[in-house]
Amino acid sequence: MKVISVAAAALLAAGLAGCGSVGDRQTAAATAAMTLLTAVQQHDGGSACVLLAPATAAELIKSAGKSCPEAILDEDLPAPGTVTGAAVYGQWAQVRLTGDTVFLAVVDRGWRVVAAGCSPRGDRPYDCTLQGG
Repeated sequence: MKVISVAAAALLAAGLAGCGSVGDRQTAAATAAMTLLTAVQQHDGGSACVLLAPATAAELIKSAGKSCPEAILDEDLPAPGTVTGAAVYGQWAQVRLTGDTVFLAVVDRGWRVVAAGCSPRGDRPYDCTLQGG
């Protein structure tokens, strides 16, 4: 049995993000969100950083003063929960999980995480642990 690395699985899912129906795009976005959270939980910062939107990675590096693979492991992101819903709005997606909400955007035809570790605050914007500038 051949094992696919977290990064390879993420790139495969991201590559499929621009194709297919809304349901396919929701699944691809949810897969990217879960793959990022799983990589962080497994202390694989390199694979997690592959799934960040460029502005999010840049903000993380700037604010932490470390490389992305080091900095993302210092973030207080929740363990991957069960996907409870996903919505796609053109080039943007919101994936709701138990204990987290992740926002994504299509970048170079693949889903990339714009913000993670997000909690709703009623009528106010989400409060996110990780987000771009």
